[in-house]
Amino acid sequence: MAYARYPSLEKRVVYITGGASGIGEAMVRAFAEQGATVGFVDFDEPRGQALAAELGGPAAGVHFAPCDLRDIAALRAAFETLATTAGAAEVLVNNAARDDRHGWEEVTPEYYDERLATNLRHMFFAIQTVAPGMIAAGGGSIINFGSASWWRAMGGMPVYTTAKAAVHGMTRSFARDLGPHRIRVNTVVPGWVMTERQKALWVTPEALERSRQAQCLPDLIQPEHIARMVLFLAADDSAMCTANNYMVEGGSI
Repeated sequence: MAYARYPSLEKRVVYITGGASGIGEAMVRAFAEQGATVGFVDFDEPRGQALAAELGGPAAGVHFAPCDLRDIAALRAAFETLATTAGAAEVLVNNAARDDRHGWEEVTPEYYDERLATNLRHMFFAIQTVAPGMIAAGGGSIINFGSASWWRAMGGMPVYTTAKAAVHGMTRSFARDLGPHRIRVNTVVPGWVMTERQKALWVTPEALERSRQAQCLPDLIQPEHIARMVLFLAADDSAMCTANNYMVEGGSI
């Protein structure tokens, strides 16, 4: 495939959460290829350091800060580090999440709170942390990650789908509040993406066939497909796009 290059992304400072693997890793690579300055956080410190080193590290505009996003103080500290090394965020990609399976019967209040901290809460506080800098700069783009799972009424992970459904309300509220400052806020909605994690835990021939039957398109969704949509939403080409959902799910909803 021949992909687009976005001149507006060159040197643009982009923060990505959960950037060490899966969709996050694909986005780190895609933004680096565009010439952006990329700062990413992840709790997998060895993998994050290895990815940053592979892409050339700070000398090439790729910066990594380890962080467990369930700890909001640690999130703020990591973003402060990135602001020092990479610059203030002009784009924020709230990607980090974990779709661990769980039965509704077994959920405790403690597990519920931990799942929201993993899949929703850090997005709010990441926006709160970077928005003042974007306001001062006169604009920015914030891209939150939703999920096709709740749109498709999937079971087996009700706290995850609750968190992902909430992302859409958060996006639209922030789009209204930050819009006067020319900060755009959108949600990307991936379908079933063939990351290493998905392949290791849940991909079977039967599951793949069900996914193909649900989609309009016959091809499997790869992390790179998600990254291309995120590049568009980060670039000036999407200057009047905000408060909306951008589906990359092969037509399964």
